Amino acid sequence: MKPSIKKSEELYQKACSLMPGGVSSPVRAFGSVGGTPRYYARAQGSRFFDEDGNEYVDYCLSWGPLILGHAHPAVVEAVCVAARDGLSFGACCQREIELAERVLAGFPDMEQVRFVSSGTEAVMTAIRLARGVTGRPKILKFTGGYHGHSDSLLVEAGSGLVTFGTSSSQGVPDSFAQETVVCPLNDEEALEKIFASFGDQLAAAIVEPLPANNGLLEQKPAWLAKLRALTEKAGALLIFDEVISGFRLRYGGYGDLLGIRADLITLGKIIGGGMPVGALCGPKKIMAALAPLGGVYQAGTLSGNPVSLAAGIATLEILADGGSYEKLESLGRQFDQPLRQDAGDLAYANWRRLGSVIWLYLAPGEIPRSAEGIADESAERFNKMHAPLLDRGIYLAPSAYEVTFLSTAHSPDEVTDLAKQIATLIRE
Repeated sequence: MKPSIKKSEELYQKACSLMPGGVSSPVRAFGSVGGTPRYYARAQGSRFFDEDGNEYVDYCLSWGPLILGHAHPAVVEAVCVAARDGLSFGACCQREIELAERVLAGFPDMEQVRFVSSGTEAVMTAIRLARGVTGRPKILKFTGGYHGHSDSLLVEAGSGLVTFGTSSSQGVPDSFAQETVVCPLNDEEALEKIFASFGDQLAAAIVEPLPANNGLLEQKPAWLAKLRALTEKAGALLIFDEVISGFRLRYGGYGDLLGIRADLITLGKIIGGGMPVGALCGPKKIMAALAPLGGVYQAGTLSGNPVSLAAGIATLEILADGGSYEKLESLGRQFDQPLRQDAGDLAYANWRRLGSVIWLYLAPGEIPRSAEGIADESAERFNKMHAPLLDRGIYLAPSAYEVTFLSTAHSPDEVTDLAKQIATLIRE
């Protein structure tokens, strides 16, 4: 029996009259998977409850920040204490120093942090800083890499291996997009051609060391090492976008796990513990170019917000002992085993998991490492699966290209049930 979603349907209809598409961020509109977005009323631990009273096990987790689950008591208490002292100062506060110390403890090569309010802001600042430091105009990004919605990064690849980007959003002049060069992931030949053609014009290359915004496109360490070598030779900066991967698999970054050093690192999500926070990390010699010390301007009224910082401090304090990551890896194995057992004989029952990040790739063959390799049939199978999972009380991100997250609040039984329900639906 399907659960009633009458209240969600009424709310969505009203929202559509008040907001474009009825949402504050496009993918929430369920455009790919179909159906009506669920309206959260409250959430606790691994679960959320919609306005109709239906209960779901949540594997989207606010798109990744909630590594400890919803409303973790220590995080909520920290937020309440901070809120009683004032919601916003627009001025300096001690929590900036404490969170900066905790963040930098995870990144031994970084010396300073600039806090902002989102991952998009962090990336935008990193790009501007790279251009300011190098005096060069162009940025290299990779197809399938999403780095927020700033103008220079809303581009898509053309047909060639070496190409300028063209705007993939209305409202972005092609002249902006043409300062961005686009390259396929996991393609050394294309990478070498780009640096041969544009190396002396590139301010920076930006990449997720673990691309997780368009599938989980795990890169070979040798390819990332090649990118590092080429940027150094060209005098360009290497920016690791770790908004998703930062503090997700370990206390620190995924790039450091591979032993590959970036010049700048952007963070968000987990370092805010569910509150809006972004950060840019770098060595002093680069960060000194930011205002008020240097000529690269960046500012924000809510940057360093005391309530958001308190949530981040509480979250990183819990993560620092490493026990949370051991639990998350154990939960990940709890997912692998039943899915392999119940659906492993099907050619299209594929998934990639790194720690607590999972991507269902429901197509035969090797799981791709580049956006160009993603088969349409994978998305088609996922889209058909999403609504039946909702009916079973399981909430996944409403897009086949988004990843699934586990939290320390999930139980082994919940994760096992997730795998078994997916296996059942794959077979139908």
